[in-house]
Amino acid sequence: MEPRQLVENWVSAFNRADADALADFYAENAVNHQVVRDPVVGRDAIRDFFVSEFGRATMVCQPENIFQDGDWAILEWTDPKGLRGCGFFHVVNDQIVYQRGYFNELSFLRQEGLPLPTE
Repeated sequence: MEPRQLVENWVSAFNRADADALADFYAENAVNHQVVRDPVVGRDAIRDFFVSEFGRATMVCQPENIFQDGDWAILEWTDPKGLRGCGFFHVVNDQIVYQRGYFNELSFLRQEGLPLPTE
């Protein structure tokens, strides 16, 4: 599967809040690094991360662009509330081995009514 197609399928699972399906896209020792947080390492930890995140907020990914360059896919997205971000996915043998994401966490917390960091 091409990286672009994998990311399209990833978006579909994300929008269903399906942590198990999302985890299946990742290699056993994959890294998911949302740069506002520490990296999450390993498929099981990534699954747990998604379970936690879907438990605290309703999230929707609306792709604006999906680009592919070799074994990398780049997702530029918005959500219905106006949050914007992007993700970079390194795909090897039909699995994500590394993901890096950028978004404004303070905007996310505010729009979801979640507690703001105190530090």
